[in-house]
Amino acid sequence: MEIKRLTAAITQEGKWYVARCLEVEVTSQGHSIEEAISNLKEALELYFENEEHPRINASPIIAPVEVNMAI
Repeated sequence: MEIKRLTAAITQEGKWYVARCLEVEVTSQGHSIEEAISNLKEALELYFENEEHPRINASPIIAPVEVNMAI
């Protein structure tokens, strides 16, 4: 069994935390950050279980960006 480190981006949308894997298109949610990550891990394991040759994009470079917003 191979272990692969992936990147999750977590956002809050209303009452839910949404966790998205940035290397593959898998998303999950939970009532807490921990629950969203746990659910994402389970979803990823199921995804990889069903994929013969999964395509994993390169790990993204995460960088903050500042923009001027006219409000």
